[in-house]
Amino acid sequence: MQHHRTKMIYWKGEKFWLGKLLEHPEIMSQGETIQELEENLKDAYHLMVMDDVPDNYQIKEVAL
Repeated sequence: MQHHRTKMIYWKGEKFWLGKLLEHPEIMSQGETIQELEENLKDAYHLMVMDDVPDNYQIKEVAL
């Protein structure tokens, strides 16, 4: 699996570290430590890009 590299922007909130991925600002997460924040951002990125979708997926239109 090829690893994609990006930068995260982060800051200290009242209780948690908060951050976003610079190339994907729609992805935001938090963590009690900077390392936890980084792991949470990685998880959110992988969920967003659908790395776990198998080849035999189906598509259905849904109304929002």
